[in-house]
Amino acid sequence: MSKHETPMTRWYWKQVGGTLIEEFYAVKKCQDGLNCEYRRLDAIILPNDEFRIAKQRDVTVEGKDVIVVQTKKIRLSMHLLGQAFFSAHLMKSFSPKSIRSIALCEKDDEVLRPLFEQYEGMKVVICPADAY
Repeated sequence: MSKHETPMTRWYWKQVGGTLIEEFYAVKKCQDGLNCEYRRLDAIILPNDEFRIAKQRDVTVEGKDVIVVQTKKIRLSMHLLGQAFFSAHLMKSFSPKSIRSIALCEKDDEVLRPLFEQYEGMKVVICPADAY
């Protein structure tokens, strides 16, 4: 994560609580190295777990409520929404109880937000510039 995205993500995490795992590997590189690449999510939050920052290797996602967070220090964009949408789908392979996906950014877009939020579990959150 970047020097801008990390503080924004942590701001959101402090709003919801739980365990924060930054740079979560949703896809490991394929064995042959040709058919897929690593896919890291900016963060996931386990909202019903202890309030702490943890490493991926130290947590279990299976059977838990999960919040996926994709963060950009920009206006809401199709790029960010695509990341948030597909990140939620990548998390399904970990067998969580539920998945919510957050597109976290600095400025809203009144056209894109309703298109994204029409899907169950998808939400845009605006991080105030003075919040981090």
